[in-house]
Amino acid sequence: MKKLVLIWIFTLSSSLFAQHQIPSVLLKNLKGESINSNLDFQKKDVLYVFSFWATWCAPCVQELDAISEVYGDWKSKINIEIIAVSVDDARTEKRVKPLVNGKGWEYTVLLDINQELKRSLSIANVPYIVVVKNKEIVYIQNGHSPGGELEFFEKLKSL
Repeated sequence: MKKLVLIWIFTLSSSLFAQHQIPSVLLKNLKGESINSNLDFQKKDVLYVFSFWATWCAPCVQELDAISEVYGDWKSKINIEIIAVSVDDARTEKRVKPLVNGKGWEYTVLLDINQELKRSLSIANVPYIVVVKNKEIVYIQNGHSPGGELEFFEKLKSL
């Protein structure tokens, strides 16, 4: 029994340790270019905010709209880059580009059509944010509430 508990603890700690970095998954940007979720976001001391969202998710769009309004201010105060990762599947992915263009979001937008990155991070629901700094996941946030971007920015400043 003692061995089983030790094996379980080792397995659990190994799986948690494996999630300290964002997995390496090939995604497409809106131009159809391949982007690696891990390798293409490695600038030192940059906060990479991976915001997982979908066109059909009203709280996701509200969150990205709210961040868009303050993104310029955030960038002037901290070294940040927002990466909006759409988890729209093959049926709804054609809505992503028109929505992004209509909103005027100045984010890097990636398409996770097969939801490989979403699954590899064990994300159940969107909106979901993963913050990466120096290749390490430093913060996770699930869900959105109006005005929550102000509290989120305070958290980002502390990272």
